[in-house]
Amino acid sequence: MSSRLHAHVGTLRQLEILLAVHDHGSISGAAKALFLTQPTVSVQMRKLADAIGSPLYKISNRELTFTDEGLELLKTAVEVLDSFSRLDRTLGTMRSVKSGTLRLAVVTTSQYFIPHLLGPFCERFPDIDVQMKVGNRQKTIERLKQGVDDFYVFSHPPSDIETDSIEFLDNPLVAIAYKGHPLAKRKNLTLKNLREEPFLMREQGSGTRHAIEEFLRTQDQQLNIKMTMESNEAIKHSVMSKLGISILSAHTLTYGGKSGLTQLDVRDLPIHAHWFFVWSRSKRQTQIAAEFLQYVKSEGHNMLHRELVRNGIESEVLLGN
Repeated sequence: MSSRLHAHVGTLRQLEILLAVHDHGSISGAAKALFLTQPTVSVQMRKLADAIGSPLYKISNRELTFTDEGLELLKTAVEVLDSFSRLDRTLGTMRSVKSGTLRLAVVTTSQYFIPHLLGPFCERFPDIDVQMKVGNRQKTIERLKQGVDDFYVFSHPPSDIETDSIEFLDNPLVAIAYKGHPLAKRKNLTLKNLREEPFLMREQGSGTRHAIEEFLRTQDQQLNIKMTMESNEAIKHSVMSKLGISILSAHTLTYGGKSGLTQLDVRDLPIHAHWFFVWSRSKRQTQIAAEFLQYVKSEGHNMLHRELVRNGIESEVLLGN
């Protein structure tokens, strides 16, 4: 029976390679990460596809996209490899020294502070590996649907997927302009004062854009959108170059730097959003994932608040007052 099962799902090494191809998005990326040649990775993936009787992925315009069968096998690969990781810890003397892999998928704005959350945790458990994927809200939702990662970080978690979550940090969205902008000298501005200014907006699928659009609907206001950009850094540099004003998470100014920028004093801002840690109800939590969640709940929340205040975000903005 075991030999028949083995024939259908491939070898453990093939499952490891499959996970690497998914995480790195390419054959070459997986080969580099695993210290293998690209032909070796390709051959093993062909053998695995033959074993299950279906293609694992398709490549179009140099972009690798997993098939439905490939995604199902990917979920099993994660479960199998995590099971062996748990077995390894159980058989070894690892009760006090944890090991394993922590997998995170986070939206782009959260990349500014998540490393500061991970730092102390990794110091406490130096033998763990961390894999963190950064993408916009839509791409992170797709990873959540695939169920590959342990945790996902959103400012607006999807409501149509079976998940659990905790709110762990405020995410105030503030208006910014270049230093020397005429509006920077004024106090108690309103949204009407911003309407005629060229506005730089994040792309469709961005959590920041979603929050801004929802807020504008509640205020029955519109902004003069002149440019759409796919990264906070591109927006910040464009604002510094006097191409327009924008609304971004205050965290992008703290950890991402705010040289050449100033926060506008707008009566109706900041937009009050929050950061959430989200995990799939259907995915069994590994030991290291459970340790990390407990750390976030007990220490990480307060540590990030102190760090943000120390680095320049006013406490009244953080607390939403």
